[in-house]
Amino acid sequence: MRSFVYPAVLTPDDQDGGFVVTFPDVPEAITQGGDVSDALQQAADCLEEAIAGRIRRQACLPEVSPERPNCYPVPLPAQTAAKAALYLAIRQTGMRPGEIALQLRCDEKEMRRLLDPRHASKLSRLEAALAALGQQLVVDVQASGGD
Repeated sequence: MRSFVYPAVLTPDDQDGGFVVTFPDVPEAITQGGDVSDALQQAADCLEEAIAGRIRRQACLPEVSPERPNCYPVPLPAQTAAKAALYLAIRQTGMRPGEIALQLRCDEKEMRRLLDPRHASKLSRLEAALAALGQQLVVDVQASGGD
């Protein structure tokens, strides 16, 4: 099972105040916030952009490292996580989006939209595409660490 909750490191910014946020698993994802709450909100946006950028560039998505002390878990938004799971499943099977589109009885344009991090897709279509690749989307709900 693949999780999309990445550890974030918050480092106090002595020069400007607040915190600098980095992700050990996603080195290009760097942001900052005025306090812990703001830093974590900025971290979620930054992480989503970094993963979306990797999907658009057809690059590898980083594995999530084990929990680390003094790190904050930052989850990808649900739709981005589902699209990342589909992207990884396609890469793992080696199937082309056109082949999956045939199985789903849709056109190739819809498959491209399912992989587009900027396009809002129906969860049922993402689940169907994952099922065509032998994958199942599992949702986990946890109490938020926010205010």
